Amino acid sequence: MNVSLEKNGNVDGIVTVQVEKADYADKVKKELKKIAETHVVPGFRKGHVPMDHLRRRFGKDVKSDVINDLVYREVFKYIQDNKLPMLGEPLPVEVKEISLDDSDYTFQYEIGLAPDFSLNLNKEITLPYYKIGVTDQMREEQDKNLCQRLGSQVPGETVDERALIKGAIMELNEDGTVKETEDAVQVVNGIIAPFHFIDREQAALFDGKHVNDKVVFNPYKTCNGNTAELSSMLNIDKEDVENHKGDFEMAISEIIVLKPAEHNQEFFDNVFGKDKVHNEEEYQKALTEMIENGLSGNSKQLFAAQAREYFIEKYKDAELPETFLKKWLVARNEELTQENIDEEYAKMRPSLVWQLVKDEIAKQCDVKVEEDDLLAFAKQVAFQQFAQYGMTNLDDETITDYAKRMLDNKEYRGRIYDTVYENKLFATIENAVTLDEKTVSVEEFQKIASGTPEVEE
Repeated sequence: MNVSLEKNGNVDGIVTVQVEKADYADKVKKELKKIAETHVVPGFRKGHVPMDHLRRRFGKDVKSDVINDLVYREVFKYIQDNKLPMLGEPLPVEVKEISLDDSDYTFQYEIGLAPDFSLNLNKEITLPYYKIGVTDQMREEQDKNLCQRLGSQVPGETVDERALIKGAIMELNEDGTVKETEDAVQVVNGIIAPFHFIDREQAALFDGKHVNDKVVFNPYKTCNGNTAELSSMLNIDKEDVENHKGDFEMAISEIIVLKPAEHNQEFFDNVFGKDKVHNEEEYQKALTEMIENGLSGNSKQLFAAQAREYFIEKYKDAELPETFLKKWLVARNEELTQENIDEEYAKMRPSLVWQLVKDEIAKQCDVKVEEDDLLAFAKQVAFQQFAQYGMTNLDDETITDYAKRMLDNKEYRGRIYDTVYENKLFATIENAVTLDEKTVSVEEFQKIASGTPEVEE
């Protein structure tokens, strides 16, 4: 078997495969014998069908399958052995029907090749890197959130914005009197959280109220008629919710308020780890770093978007095998046709260019994703998931075990791999180029992120 490549330019070519009888004859005979052993052929015992009969009945299909499989494998082996920078997959120049009368065959495949462009990732490239400046307001809000999160619930005298309220909840008649019929809803030990109400007007009815006060409100309105919430609040079946859309009266028996945590060593240890922070000055410094770390993700996302746009613009004129790619895209996508492929290809071209750039950067800088990288990222995801439920003190073994189980899921593993690869790629770019760092306000950052500032080289 002979496989050769004839280039039709820098990025197009034809792979020709010449097949002789000796290349496939033994494989065809072997497959026909399998049929004789496994198929019931009328007039013959299994395993005793003459070869001539098998060739007449099954020869064409078997020969076709064997040759097509052989050629397909040889084409890809040739591409791999010669390290051809492929775009898309080989397309047959002509679909041929195998004839039993022929012994030798010639097959041809169109291929598209990636352009050989020069990409130099170095300090001569300057890209902007925007950081969001930490303000006093940010520090105050973060401090308030931390104190509330680590605070404790205590009895209170007045309903505030985060209070839980306990008491009897009684259904009312239309005239405002307590409903006393057999179907009336009466919750002796009710509990509500007005700060969770969707309807803020209903929540406002409880503002500033005290123990022993009575408040008339509409539970149905508090949650826009959410069946699960009403069923829980009023201790009734979900099927019965629609029968109780009117007003209720709540006699407040207890108010539970959140007492924010105080700035002491226990608080500092809970927030930053044992003995990491010891006084107010260190706390403010660590708080600022915490906020900066939280905002850094925004900076990295914007940098990634601007870097991508920069390289797409720089290599927008890269030579691509457009005719081949359009054929390939139409062949593999039912939504694409000869009528709409030009328009759709124009939309796809920037992504194709970016993929070439990514591949070149990865090759130049040896960007690889190792198993340890995947596990480290999966552990971060696991920690964040546990933290959402207040579970921040889990040991490393528990988090690692959970992360490994996440990676056992092929779909989830694929998403983690893509994220880790992108993170490593842009970290590589970030370290290789010159960063023009600027600190801006949140408002300025949002304006910049809504467009793509110019970069210079």
